[in-house]
Amino acid sequence: MTTPLRIDFVSDVSCPWCAIGLRSLETALERIGPDIAADIHFQPFELNPDMGREGQDITEHIAEKYGSTPEQQEQSRAMIRQRGADVGFTFAMDKRSRIYNTFDAHRLLHWAEGTGRQKELKHALLEAYFTNGEDPSSHDTLLRAAEKAGLDLRAAQDVLESDRYAEEVREVEAFWQQHGIHSVPAVIINQRHLISGGQPPELFEQALRQIAAGA
Repeated sequence: MTTPLRIDFVSDVSCPWCAIGLRSLETALERIGPDIAADIHFQPFELNPDMGREGQDITEHIAEKYGSTPEQQEQSRAMIRQRGADVGFTFAMDKRSRIYNTFDAHRLLHWAEGTGRQKELKHALLEAYFTNGEDPSSHDTLLRAAEKAGLDLRAAQDVLESDRYAEEVREVEAFWQQHGIHSVPAVIINQRHLISGGQPPELFEQALRQIAAGA
């Protein structure tokens, strides 16, 4: 018997652990198979909501935000690369030199939810930034991701050239922050169970099976 589960995946497209967490979650769901029917909704979270359009050098930004040295950052990047490889995601760190504003990406994702292709867009955006080193604040980048996700390009362009969904995205961001989400990824199952961080597939699988058994 198949158990339906609602999964709210709160994340940012500039968060490497979100890319790892998503692939880990999907790997777990693949292993579980038809026992669980997952209804995944991608929810917005901005790691750097005040970031300007020009972005900031990533080494400088991380040093300012977390106080980490270049050596510590390199160790972290190596770990992220390996964790990504373990779940089939490619981090091309040499192509990614800046942190950018992601608000328009979240507006586009909010719109895409109503098209049924939100997950495809999320994957395309994560790949654009982390694998290809593209600027996720650039409308050209966002439109290429929309095209890759099979979305209507004219409709996507209309969203980006307006301020549509800006208020809705801010409201949703505030909702999750008010409910205690201050770091990502945060994976909420059936609006009750929280799994935090870019956990390995084994942890997601165990948690999902336990939640499904008690559903």
